[in-house]
Formats: sequence, structure tokens, C-alpha cells
Amino acid sequence: MKTVIRIGIAAAAALGLMAAAPASSAAEHTSARTKQTSTTLATVDIKGVQVDEKASSDTRRIIEADAPTAVAAANVCGSGYTISTGAWRYDGYGTTYTWTNGTSGAGYYDRPICAVFFNDSGYTKYMGVRLRSNYTADAPAEDFGAFGSYAGPVYQKRGYCGTVYSYMEASNGNVLVDRTQTVGSCN
Repeated sequence: MKTVIRIGIAAAAALGLMAAAPASSAAEHTSARTKQTSTTLATVDIKGVQVDEKASSDTRRIIEADAPTAVAAANVCGSGYTISTGAWRYDGYGTTYTWTNGTSGAGYYDRPICAVFFNDSGYTKYMGVRLRSNYTADAPAEDFGAFGSYAGPVYQKRGYCGTVYSYMEASNGNVLVDRTQTVGSCN
């Protein structure tokens, strides 16, 4: 009789474990999917360039018009910065690009960002780019000077929803570009 009871208890325990295992396993997979979804940035492909799905129509047009230059901007930022979060063209004087790796960072707004301001004028200009995090405690990253190609790259560890400032002046001191943009699509 004891043997039958032990076998019955063992069988019930085994059935309980089998019944519980899929439930906990499914819960683990669900939380893993939720975590992946909350940290992965959705993108669209524009002529071989990955662009934040929420990027503005202006960003999309700029990248579509000159995808090779956009890729060059990403290369300036370095390995891993492959997703465009914004592009702004300033009257033929310059173009600012922001890039992320799209996956790292604790949350959606904690993505690392790189910014580069390209000199499209064909002449060396005093210019600069400043990247501010979306956290006021973080110091801005900036690069200002006389550049013929570009200012930057500058980086913020959690710059999505921060701001990027682009500045350029003519040799006579007239300001050609003086603009601040929001990085990413944020309210």
C-alpha cells in the first residue's frame, strides 16, 4: 500500500511539474519578448540605410536623396552606429546626422547617440555640433572649430530625445547655421 501511495505521490508531483513547467516557461518567454521589444528600435530600410521607423519625412527624404553620404556619416560615428534617428539639411551649408545602435540602453530613451555636422559648402568654416542628453545632469558633448569636412563625431550614452545643435559661420562672421533639433521622435 505504501508503495502505491509513494508511486501516486511521485506521479502527481511529476504531473504537477510538467503542468507548471510550460506555464513558467511561457511566462519567461513572454517577458523576454517584452524586454526585447522595449529595447529594440523599429527601423525601415531606405536605399540600404536603416532609419528609425518614427523618423520624420524630412529625414527620410534627405537619406533617400543621398544614401552614400548618410552611410559615410554613420561610418564617422564608428562601429555599431547603423540606425539613423535624424537628418537635417541647412540651405546647402551643411547637414547634421544623428545615429544610434538601436539596441543598447536600459530603455527606449536611453539609447546611445552620435552626431556629426557635415560641411556641404566646399570651404573651411568655423562650425560645430553639440549633443545634449535627455537627462539634464549629463554634460553636453561638443566639437567646435574650423572644419572643411565635418564637426564631430560627438556622443551621448543616453541621447535619444535629447537635442543636437548645429552652428556654422561665414569667414566674415555672419551666422549661416544656428539650429537646434530634437534627436529621435519624442513629444
